[in-house]
Amino acid sequence: MAAETLAFKTELKQLLQLIIHSLYSHPDIFLRELISNASDAIDTARFQSLTNQDLLEGDAEWMIRIIPNAADGTLTIADNGIGMSRETIVENLGTIARSGTKAFIESLKAANAQQRPELIGQFGVGFYSAFMVADRVTVISRMAGKPEDAVQWESEGQGEFRIESTTKEKRGTEIILHLKEEGKQFLDPYRLRTLVKKYSDFVEHSIVLVTEKEDKTASEETINARKAIWLRNKSEVKEEEYLEFYKHLTHDHDKPLKTIHFSAEGQVEFKALLFVPSHRPFDLMWGDSNKGLHLYIQRVFIMDDCEALLPRWLRFLRGVVDSPDLPLNVSRELLQQSAPLEKIKSNLVMKAIASLDEVRRQDPEKYLAFYKDLGVFVKEGAYQDYDHREKVADLLLFDSTKTDAGKLTSLSDYVERMLSEQNEILYLAGESRDILLQSPHLEAYRAKGQEVLLLTDPADEIVIDALREYKGKSFRAIDKGAADAAVDEDAKNKYKPLLELVQSKLPQIKEARLTNRLKESAVCLMAEESAYSANVQRLMQRMGQAAPEPEKRVLELNPEHPLVQAMEALRSRDANDARLETACRLLYDEALIAEGSKVQDPAEFARRLNEVAVRSLQ
Repeated sequence: MAAETLAFKTELKQLLQLIIHSLYSHPDIFLRELISNASDAIDTARFQSLTNQDLLEGDAEWMIRIIPNAADGTLTIADNGIGMSRETIVENLGTIARSGTKAFIESLKAANAQQRPELIGQFGVGFYSAFMVADRVTVISRMAGKPEDAVQWESEGQGEFRIESTTKEKRGTEIILHLKEEGKQFLDPYRLRTLVKKYSDFVEHSIVLVTEKEDKTASEETINARKAIWLRNKSEVKEEEYLEFYKHLTHDHDKPLKTIHFSAEGQVEFKALLFVPSHRPFDLMWGDSNKGLHLYIQRVFIMDDCEALLPRWLRFLRGVVDSPDLPLNVSRELLQQSAPLEKIKSNLVMKAIASLDEVRRQDPEKYLAFYKDLGVFVKEGAYQDYDHREKVADLLLFDSTKTDAGKLTSLSDYVERMLSEQNEILYLAGESRDILLQSPHLEAYRAKGQEVLLLTDPADEIVIDALREYKGKSFRAIDKGAADAAVDEDAKNKYKPLLELVQSKLPQIKEARLTNRLKESAVCLMAEESAYSANVQRLMQRMGQAAPEPEKRVLELNPEHPLVQAMEALRSRDANDARLETACRLLYDEALIAEGSKVQDPAEFARRLNEVAVRSLQ
């Protein structure tokens, strides 16, 4: 049949220019799209040959060939798939956004066909990405089983195409790109290997790079791995294969803490292979990197760092997700928000949490090492991920008064150790374990045998505030709260004048009162329940943030301490004795130092301390 020139259907030239220049963000996407189309064509042929062996034509070695030709300035992508007739090539390549793949799937659905191949193309525009790098595209195709029906299609992407009959010995399709000057970078074999490794490494069929050797003979090299182990059954994958893939994915030569391999079927179908690293990934070592999973659709790479599949706090996970059910934008470069996406995300999060909790319970030492390096991300989950907050709380670890140095406890273990009369989870926040263990606030709880969590990480208080409770037990800071109702009334009456004197000498406190919280120390500072803790105030100041004006706190005195008793004895003799003011200010500074805060005037504190020392020596 003679050559024929036809116009593209639809609003043509303008739409085609939009596809070529605006739809895709990177020109190298063209190779992914053309390989995907070739893979679809092979899958279609393989499926149809199950009931019609003649379509194989004696060739069942499915292959996609990439042939760069520097002399001609062409790049050819050839497959031995189903091929196209004159009618189908006009229908599929002559109509923008008309996908033969999609039509084939619809026909299978209508026929309730079983074992239909999972095809990648859904929009019918991927082919036109070729015009990003080529100023002319030639397509030579022949349908399987029809050796006399070869056809050639050609276009410059300017609104029309030419079609004519030709000859082709073998079935399948050849797409010949006549490259623009800037597109000739894709003739470099190294560049082609890199792009295939990035986008199409796990395509099921062999991708063969054909290059010319010095003696002018052709060299053929399979350049894709094809080992998409996430698509295999978990029982079929060896531990060495998981480790090899993890190293390939992350360039981390240490074993991962946990390998999570699972699939989901039903309303939403996907397969996932996730790895929990045993230490902080290199790209999260300095600063904060936005990392996510690699997204594939039927082995074809769509995007890395796919943050939409995981909440931000799980950005340390590495791995792949492969699903045919995720809606992409038309260029297949961006995910669209949808119910399937949220379902997949929820499944991934729950599986990750369950796997981490399994490690925590079964191998506490290994989990402790992981938590000390990556626990900062888990803590983010406790105050960011409202939907999974209760489950994330099981993963948290804290220092406590009943753990050895360097060890941590989970909230569940803490609750199991709680005394029968205890109904709150007690905690105290500060800069270090050593400082907190010396805090006067611990004295009463230590005497009762009650365990107190020691919050030494800046994020710990934020986590506790977000959780509010754990397994029905509320959290309580032991350096906050109202007066102790158990203080003896006679003692209150006896020390009332002294408390009034202390308050008059210390305008920076809200009030002075007696307490029986203290067993050894003379004094401590207590905040209101709703107030910022002293630790939070210190952290905000250290970070240069404008902290709210500190609320005045209560100075609590221990009536059993010799210093408090001596102050009362002196007051009863002479309430105007100057030594009382010195003692009041020393008490307040002592309380600040004991909780880890700084005294307001170190020089004045030293002067008063020296004054007392001199008097004692005299």
